[in-house]
Amino acid sequence: MEPIAPEPPPAKRHLHPLPLRVMHWVNAVFMLIMIMSGWQIYNDEVLFGWLHFPSWMTMGAGPEGGLLWHFFAMWILVINGIVYTGYGLRTQRFRRMLFPIRVPDVIAEVRNALKLKLHHDDLTQYNPVQKLLYLGVLIVITIQVLSGLVIWKPIQFSELTFLFYDFQGARLAHFLGMAAIVGFLVIHVVLALLVPETLKAMWTGGPMVDSAPEHSMDDAQADRPEPQSDGA
Repeated sequence: MEPIAPEPPPAKRHLHPLPLRVMHWVNAVFMLIMIMSGWQIYNDEVLFGWLHFPSWMTMGAGPEGGLLWHFFAMWILVINGIVYTGYGLRTQRFRRMLFPIRVPDVIAEVRNALKLKLHHDDLTQYNPVQKLLYLGVLIVITIQVLSGLVIWKPIQFSELTFLFYDFQGARLAHFLGMAAIVGFLVIHVVLALLVPETLKAMWTGGPMVDSAPEHSMDDAQADRPEPQSDGA
């Protein structure tokens, strides 16, 4: 009987493969363009009389220029979003990284963040706050797409208008969605500065991990210790 040859060690890859990093930074750049050009468009017909965005915070010469930048960034983000969604579903990244979300874990992580004691020892797992933020922003982006279609083509997409009551309701939902995304970006940057290893990993690729299929989400969660609150 021939001896059984040992299995070769699994191949290694970066935690964040190059395609994922490219899509992440494309999202970051063109989302900023969308926001700043959207502020330029908003200034032409404001929703709140007391709120106008200064010119240095906007992009585009007047509403026409703002629209050009807005649609340019929109199509880039649409293409990037389709590719990213396909990547996340094919690799099961969404299921692994975003679930489960447990309320006690979120509360404990928020307490640590408020005390500037936030840490992220395992870069292969999102912490509870990151999971909640990423899932929330995906929902907001869906609302942005729907309300944006109503604003862009109110006749062609009139069937969607009922979701927002009327055209002005779609404008209000789009504005509030923009505010939520800006808030997400601010929190995202703050968390990255508090835990700079995560920012570095998204730039360099992060640590090397096995390229073979990862353990199931339940197994990975079972191996992790329960988060401990400071009790304060």
